Amino acid sequence: MRPSTLHALELAAALTRQDRFIEAVSIAEPVILAADIEERAEIRHWLADHADDFTGRGENG
Repeated sequence: MRPSTLHALELAAALTRQDRFIEAVSIAEPVILAADIEERAEIRHWLADHADDFTGRGENG
């Protein structure tokens, strides 16, 4: 995954935790749509592995 893609996903996760969902989608969506087939697979895997990053679960144990 490109570093810029990872950065966008991490930023989207942080915004989602702050209840800034529309901003999160506006950052993540273009990156996901621009990804090629291999990167999309990496994005799906990253999202599955980092679901707690979006919900904030796991931050306190």
